[in-house]
Amino acid sequence: MKKILILFAIFFISLAYSETNTTFYDKNTSLETLENLQSSLKNIDNSLKDNIWFIRYSNFNAYQKMKDEAELLASEIKKNSKNEKVVTELEKNLVTLNKQMEVFKEFEKSPFVNMTQPTPIEDGISIKNPFDIISGFSAIKRLNSQLAEYTNKMANLQILISKFEEKKDILLQIENIAPSKEISNLIQKTNYYLNEFNSANDIMYTTLNVYEKQVNETIHSITKDMKEQATNAFSIAILIFIIIAVSFLFKYIAKKYIDQNERVYTANKIINFINVTLIVIILLFAYIENVTYLVTVLGFASAGLAIAMKDMFMSLLGWIVVVFGGTYHVGDRIKVRRDGENIVGDIIDISLLRITIYEDITLITYKETRRAGRIIFVPNNYIFTDLIANYTHYGMKTVWDGIDIMITFESNHKKAMYIIKNIARKYSKGYTDIAKKEMNKLRSQYSIKNPNVEPRIFSFFEPYGINISVWYMANAYTVLSLRSTISFEIIEAIKMESDIEITYPKQTLFMNKTSKKMPDIAKQIGEELLY
Repeated sequence: MKKILILFAIFFISLAYSETNTTFYDKNTSLETLENLQSSLKNIDNSLKDNIWFIRYSNFNAYQKMKDEAELLASEIKKNSKNEKVVTELEKNLVTLNKQMEVFKEFEKSPFVNMTQPTPIEDGISIKNPFDIISGFSAIKRLNSQLAEYTNKMANLQILISKFEEKKDILLQIENIAPSKEISNLIQKTNYYLNEFNSANDIMYTTLNVYEKQVNETIHSITKDMKEQATNAFSIAILIFIIIAVSFLFKYIAKKYIDQNERVYTANKIINFINVTLIVIILLFAYIENVTYLVTVLGFASAGLAIAMKDMFMSLLGWIVVVFGGTYHVGDRIKVRRDGENIVGDIIDISLLRITIYEDITLITYKETRRAGRIIFVPNNYIFTDLIANYTHYGMKTVWDGIDIMITFESNHKKAMYIIKNIARKYSKGYTDIAKKEMNKLRSQYSIKNPNVEPRIFSFFEPYGINISVWYMANAYTVLSLRSTISFEIIEAIKMESDIEITYPKQTLFMNKTSKKMPDIAKQIGEELLY
């Protein structure tokens, strides 16, 4: 019996010891789990500090807290209105608090107003010309960036919500292990946060769906306009290419079938002008929406400009007359007379507003200006108001030039005329032949009564003697050179004749009345050679 009692005693003691060890183990395990949960909770709180949504909500709470403190200070000031020292201190604190509230003024009403509203889509994004295609790509990129930014905001909000849900689960586990009023308050506060953030998430989800549709519609519209403009630009480019190709073809034809380089130059300028005009008209009609309005505005503007800028418009009109009338061409030698001043030179360019002349060495530069080699700009409107003579019109390469030789009354003038005319005929023969061919061409265009281009000689009575004037054909560009050659030969020939004397202003004293008998030169050389 005693043995049985001893066995029961040992059994109960072992059972009691076992329960004590189990309780001690459970307590150790709970403490370890609690530490792990608190560590996880701390990590979550640390990760929440960098979340923009949590920061903005914390700022909102801070503003509300400062607002409550300000109301409390205001009520304290009213209560202690009789205690000046206390009121001064409270007012100082209130001023400091109001300055702090100004910093958080944007969080006065709602913490998520700016966060839940997407960036507005620009109105009036349209592609009206090829240059807008670049801005179209920029607009599409900007819209995609705005949509991605709003999506990232929502993703950050959802991450924040998942963190708070994880925090809530941890707090519930802690409450099961070690329930306390502090943990209950934290759970309640976490639920409040979750409600606020879930409400913001619902708003963002709805807004994102609408915003995404608007962005996609805008991008689709921009892409459609870009394709249309690209197609139009390609068509216009092909048309312009065809116009340029045709202009090159006409230039080739002009170069092949027009002999004179000057005429080729003028033809090329006309082709270029027409080419540019056509391209400008095509571009205007392609990219200006209201062409009628433009034409009306240009009409009134042109009327005003025509009055204010009369000379310029007259120059433009003069350019049309010159280019299309064929009066002057590049390479022609012309003489311009303006205000008593004469200028002779070669046309080197004809632009919209002026004719550019290179001043060569001529009889005028020799006798009048004593200068040459200048570039002279003659406004095109001068063709309506001043004298402009063309020495090489309609392909003419020759002009009449004349030399006057004064001989004494006693000189054998018939012999002198014979010598002078022969010299002129000899040195101008080549130009005379050229002039005959050119004169025949000119007679087909104009009515010319006297086409004779052979050298001509005349004699006239002058106060100091007999003036013999010889005229001959010379190259329009080298008149002075031939004039110098013929003058030299005439002087040399007259020096060889004893009965011919060149005179100049002088006085002659006659000592007797015997007059010198002139020989009958007509019988010697034949009457027909004199004329």
